[in-house]
Order: sequence, then C-alpha cells, then structure tokens
Amino acid sequence: MIELLSIPGLILIAGALILALVPANVRPGLFLLFPLFSLYYVMTQPDGYVITGSLNGIELILFEMDALSRVFGMIFSITAFTGGIYAWHMKELGQQTMALLYAGGALGVTFAGDLLTLIIFWELMAVSSTWLIWAQRTKESDGAGMRYLIYHILGGGLFLSGILLHYAETSSLAVETIPAIYSLPNILMLSGIAVNAAVVPLHTWLADSYPKATITGAVFMSAFTTKSAVYVLIRMFPGWDILIWFGAIMAIYGVMYAVICKDIREILAYHIISQVGFMVCGIGLGTEMALNGATAHAYSHILYKSLLFMSTGAILYAAGSSKMIHLGGLFKKMPWVFALYMIGALSISGLPLFNGYISKSMTISAAGYAHEEVAMLLLLLASVGTFLSVGLKLPYYTWFSRPAVSRTANENLTTETENQSTDLRPIPLNMYMAMGLTAAACLLYGLYPDALYRYLPYAVKYNPFTIYHFVEVMQISIMTLIIFWIFRKKMAPESILALDIDWFYRKLTPMLNTLFVHKVDRFFDVAEERVLGIASSLSSWFQDPLSSVLIKPAATDQSPPSSNRQSANYRLPIGWMMSFTLFFMALLLLYIL
Repeated sequence: MIELLSIPGLILIAGALILALVPANVRPGLFLLFPLFSLYYVMTQPDGYVITGSLNGIELILFEMDALSRVFGMIFSITAFTGGIYAWHMKELGQQTMALLYAGGALGVTFAGDLLTLIIFWELMAVSSTWLIWAQRTKESDGAGMRYLIYHILGGGLFLSGILLHYAETSSLAVETIPAIYSLPNILMLSGIAVNAAVVPLHTWLADSYPKATITGAVFMSAFTTKSAVYVLIRMFPGWDILIWFGAIMAIYGVMYAVICKDIREILAYHIISQVGFMVCGIGLGTEMALNGATAHAYSHILYKSLLFMSTGAILYAAGSSKMIHLGGLFKKMPWVFALYMIGALSISGLPLFNGYISKSMTISAAGYAHEEVAMLLLLLASVGTFLSVGLKLPYYTWFSRPAVSRTANENLTTETENQSTDLRPIPLNMYMAMGLTAAACLLYGLYPDALYRYLPYAVKYNPFTIYHFVEVMQISIMTLIIFWIFRKKMAPESILALDIDWFYRKLTPMLNTLFVHKVDRFFDVAEERVLGIASSLSSWFQDPLSSVLIKPAATDQSPPSSNRQSANYRLPIGWMMSFTLFFMALLLLYIL
C-alpha cells in the first residue's frame, strides 16, 4: 500500500478525492501540494524502478521509471502545478477534482508498464476531461463535450480491442515497441491512439471542444490528452513510416485552419494539431535524434501552449469574448498579458532564445538527416504559418487594431473612443503568476537547452545555436512579417464559421437523414399501420368467430341492434342435430356388428 502511494498518478487521484472533503477556501492551496509531491517522486525515483501487481494471475506493472517516462512525468506534474495556480480563484469543486483526476490519468498512462493499466488511466482521462468542457454550461459546450466524449469512446474502444487481440496473439500486455507489421491488433491500437493524438482526419473533436471548455479547463486540456498520446506513440510505434506523412499533413493542415479561424482559442486549438504533427512526424522517422526531437518538442509545446491558453483565457475573462471581431485595442489596458502572450507566441514560432527553437529545429533537422526532404519542407512551411497566425495575426487584431464589432452590442465601432470606453474585468493576480512562471520556463529552456536535453531518452548530439540555423529561422520570420504587413487587411477578422471536414458531414447530412431517418421512420409507420390493421381485424373476428362460417339471421325491426350477437342466433337447427346423432349411432352399430 505504501508503494502505491508513491505512484504519481495515484497521488493526484487521491488528491482529487481529498479535495472533495475539505472547505472551498482550502482547496486551491491543497490542490498545489499533490503535483509537487508527484514531481518529487518523478525526480527521485531511479531508472528501472518498478512497482508490480497482479489481477487474476495476470502480471501488472503499475509503475515503471525510465528516461522517457521521467521527462513526460516532469512536464505533466509541472503543468498540473502551474494550472492549479492559474485556477486559484476558481472555487468550483467539480472542475478542481476533475482537473486533478485528468492530470493523474496522464501520469498514470506515462508510468504504466502494461497495457491494462494504461487503458484504465487512458479512459480516466477521457471522462474527467469531458467535465472540463461541460462545466462551461452553455449549449455549445454541451454539444462539444458530447462530441468529445463520443470520439474518445470510439478511440478507447479501438485501443482496447487492439489490446485484447494483441494479448490473444502474444500472451503479453507489456508496453513495448511494436514491429511495423500492419496486423489487425496493431492497426486497432494505432487507430485508437491516433484519435487522442488528433491525427487528421480524426481531429475535429479537438478544434471543436477546446475553445468551448472553461477558461481554466482549456489550460489543462492543452497539455495532457494529445501529449500522453504522443508518449504512447513514442513508446510503442517508433519508426512506423506511415506516421511521417500523417505528421506532416497534420502540421500543414492545422496551420491552414489556424490562419482562417477568427476565434483566438480556436486558432490555438488548430495549432495543437499542427504542433503535434511535428511530434508524430518525428516518431515516424524513428531515429534517436527524431525521437529526442519529438520528446523535446512535446515538453516545449506543453509549456508554451499552456502559456498561450492562459493568455487568451485572461482575455476571455477580462473582455468576455474570444472572437477577434470583438477584440482589438487592448494593448494599453492589458500590456502585461500581451508581453506574456508574445513569449508563448515566439516560442511556438521557433524563434531563437525561446524554447520552441531548441525542440522544433531538432525534429526538422532529423527529417533532413533521414533524407526525408519533402517532410522537412512541409514542416518548414508549417513553421511559417505558425508565426503568421499565432505570432502576427492574433496579437495584431487582439491588441492593436480596432474591433469590428462592439463587445457589448452588435454595432460597428466607428471611433476609437467607443473601444476605449468598454470596461474590462480585472484579471486575478494568480493568473499573472501562473503566466509569469510558465513564460520564465519558456525563456529558461530557450537560453539553456541543456536543462531539457539532459533528460531526453537518448544522448543529445545536437547544437541548435549554429549560424546556419539562426540565419535560416530569421530569414523565414522576417519574410513572414513582411508578407503579413502587406496583406494584413485581407486577414482582418470576420464573422465566419470554419467547417473543416464538418463540410462533408453537412453535405452528407440531408442524404443520410433521408436514408437512415425519414425512410426508416416511414417504414416503421407503414409497418405499424399494417400491424394495427391486422390486430383490429383479429380482434373483431375473435369477438364473433362464427359470423365468418355461419349465415347470420336477418335482423328484424323489433330486435335490438345487438340481438345478432346472441349465441342462440348461431345454434344449429334441431333437425340437423338429430340427423347428425342418428347418423353417428348408425355408424357405431355397423362397426359393432
């Protein structure tokens, strides 16, 4: 039992249960203790440390420490801590407990040494994170949460089916590298993980749900679901070539829609898809440098993406809207939020001195060293789109340009004074503290990459600070800035809806609705009418069965209407009965004689 309490995932799950028993004013501070305990155990347990158990004779590895699990355990614990600081002002018990359960599920997946333990924590993440969407309590969040849950039930079902078939074939539940053989169990497991990784085209749950989650919930969601899937891919499917191209497509696809979108949190959601694409591509490459790059980029991404969601969450908290048509001119009122946001924006764009620079470049370079030039060029192109949308478009139209529509009324703003007169809600100090700590981490790792590189699963032989790489990144960034400035009016926010592959759903909906709803409904209506008709006929027949075989007597004017229903009316004539009796007796006598 004591050993179980040293498992980081169980520490956070126990913390969630304890939170439900303490007063509201104690919960925010107590929340922070459990991620710190988790981080302590992650940092102090030696490589190779294992905690085992058994279930019906099946050996389970509840906890297994190595270099890969340590680096993911570190960042998951750190993010749970900073997320707790960011949510300090929020006293809702449901969100607090579900956030800890969610983080505990991610840590449980990270240190699980067998597939049964892994799938249990995997499903715990799905259920607890759904609550962080529904907690927004709007019609939109209800629908997005249901879609999110359906997708993750599908993904979990595929994953579990693959695990069961894999166990039937191999009699092993070990979480280990799987050879690149496209058997049914492997395809099912890979497909289930791909749902959580938001691999295109299984990605729409992410872009739909993250912008509709609660302000604090979105910070946790940006860190755990997709990155725990990246961890499992690194652990089980490194070197699968198909992941190279799925990753490259994700990187480009996410950027394309980020450029189109006009909601600041939706832009960041699509960039999760794009940035996870870098990691998936690196996993597909399968070299030590590529796997280091995918791991480092997952670590960096969690930091700068949580910072970006914190910053945009602060805007939503203060202004009451995340639509760029309602924002603009916020620099004078929210300069510190702008500064902190830009640290995250320059990090995700991969500019020098920020943490994205030391991880993204490693993955791109790994593609070049593996002679996957097409994949390398696609990742570079995605980097251009990242800086264009997150580093330029979003901050320009949020902090500097005038809003197209008032935040308080759907009227066009014609003067700058109208924007200045709009009051903003004060941002709690704890939000600034969380953003400051996360921004400091982005700068720390960007300036001292060895602080991260020393924890990567393979020895690092990569120097990001070469002249060639520095010049390349700066040239791309400067050209992107010039292009944005020339075409900035073309990128002005509008009230539009980016349908993504939902376009296909909407086009198919009328046909599918007719085929599987209206036609089926009509079939059952006709069937119901026929069955009711038959039932009515049978009911009438059983009320008066002899009426169909005997001649009814003619009704007289004096007889009551119901007289033809009397049994006497259908009694055989006495002569018939006597004739039948005599005939039967004659046959009997003949037989006897």
